[in-house]
Formats: sequence, C-alpha cells, structure tokens
Amino acid sequence: MVDSKHVSNHYETLKVNPNASQAEIKQSYRRLVKLFHPDSNQQTADKEQIIRINAAYEVLGDSQNRLSYDQKLQEDSQKLNSDRQQRAASAQKRYQTTRQTGRDADQHIQEWLRLVYQPVNELLDGILNSLDDQIEQLAADPFDDELLEEFQEYLNTCKDDLKQAQLAFRSLPNPPSLAKAAAYLYHSLSQVADGLEELAYFPLSYDEHYLHTGQELFRIAARLHYEVQEVVSRVEY
Repeated sequence: MVDSKHVSNHYETLKVNPNASQAEIKQSYRRLVKLFHPDSNQQTADKEQIIRINAAYEVLGDSQNRLSYDQKLQEDSQKLNSDRQQRAASAQKRYQTTRQTGRDADQHIQEWLRLVYQPVNELLDGILNSLDDQIEQLAADPFDDELLEEFQEYLNTCKDDLKQAQLAFRSLPNPPSLAKAAAYLYHSLSQVADGLEELAYFPLSYDEHYLHTGQELFRIAARLHYEVQEVVSRVEY
C-alpha cells in the first residue's frame, strides 16, 4: 500500500478483505454502486469507478473466478517476494565488497541519523500524535459536512507528511549497525500508510469500522516507532 506504483486489486476496489465471504462482497458491491452510480448519487458519480467496481465484482462475485484470481494473486506475491529477496541479496553483496573503514562507517551513521532518522522521526511524531484529537473533534457529529471537510484536510496533510518521510527514508542506505532501527522505521511508515487509507474511506461510507481500523494501525505504527527510538538509543557511535 505504500508503494506509489501500487495498483489496486479487485479486493481493494470493492473495499473488502481477501477473506471476505461472498455475501460481504455482494453487500460492498451494492453499496459502492449506489455511491458512484449517476442515477443514485450525482454528487459522487464516477463512471470510471463504476467500470472498475463492475469488473472486480465480475471476478469476485463468482466463486470459480475468484479462486483463479486468488491463485494468481498468490503467484504474483511470491514472485514479488522473490524479486525483493534477490535485490536485497545483491545489495548486501555489493555492500560487503565495498566495506567502509571505521571512520567512514561512523560518518555514515551520523549522516543517516541527521538526514534520515531525525526528519522521519519528527514527521512520524506529528502524524501519530494528532489522530486522537482529530477523531475526538469528528465525534461531535460524524455527518457534519464542515467537520468531514476538516478531517479530509487533516488526512491530506498527513499524506503529504508521509510522502516527505518516505522520501527521506529512501534518501540514504541505512548503516549496518542501524539495520534493525531502519526495519522498524520502514514498517512504522507502512502501518501509517495503511492507516491513512482506512481513514480515507470513512468520509465516503460513514462506516466507523474504518476509523477503528485506522486507529489500530496507527497504534501499531506508534509501537514500532518506539522500538526505533529504543534501538537508536542503544547504538554506539
């Protein structure tokens, strides 16, 4: 979800979990059609979205088609994981052949902390510490247009901050001594991205499930963020 090149699959188009029942898929399909069809809602009408929704339901609404589709998703996922492992192994090999001296390694750590960890840490703090206040404000009247607009603006701001954090995270390779911290940081950013996607569905559906799911994903991100800080505090440099 965090990959800017990510293309939604049929489950995401219908906004259902891959483990959803056929009844849940049908229910979500009907809700989305009602939301985007011009005959039922001119304000949210979206013909292209209707086309995607119908295409997704044509596959997931049929048990046999869905089974074939699930198998293809699994194969694609396995191939993606294999490619990532190969790239990681290749990157590791290149690093081993160009190992830095002790002084260069210390400089690398300092640069990573200054250019990656510190800005990402600050941006994550701002995002993670602001959600509860936003939801508390929204709770006054979840159907109020002004509150919903403010909530949408808040989500857009968070998405902009997340993009900055992701760019900073990718700007430098992490030092080996901070590999664990970098892994926690990456997963924290991923959880925030997933949480923002869940929260963004609420203004479209008024389904509080998306708010609860978004909050839980933010809590996971906060725990991972705490682990990053703990690891960094124990590294000698």
